[in-house]
Amino acid sequence: MNTTNRLERIRARLETALAPAELHVEDQSHLHAGHAGARSGRGHFRVRIVASAFEGHNPLQRHRLVYQALEEMMLNDIHALSIEAFAPTETARRAG
Repeated sequence: MNTTNRLERIRARLETALAPAELHVEDQSHLHAGHAGARSGRGHFRVRIVASAFEGHNPLQRHRLVYQALEEMMLNDIHALSIEAFAPTETARRAG
């Protein structure tokens, strides 16, 4: 499957499920060439997401929300996913 298409699908699913204020999705598959997951055709991706949906949730709960949004893709398109998930109030504190 086309990498650009995968990136667009990841973005679309996360935007629909979590309405992020900020979303960055990066394909890092090229960094894992020769890895078993890469040979299967499934990719390695990095997500940085800021969403109000994460307020009051711990990191594990936030990751679960992301995995829920990408559930089908985790089975067929994504081998590995690195997640940075923040609530808007956390990013505002960092900037200040």
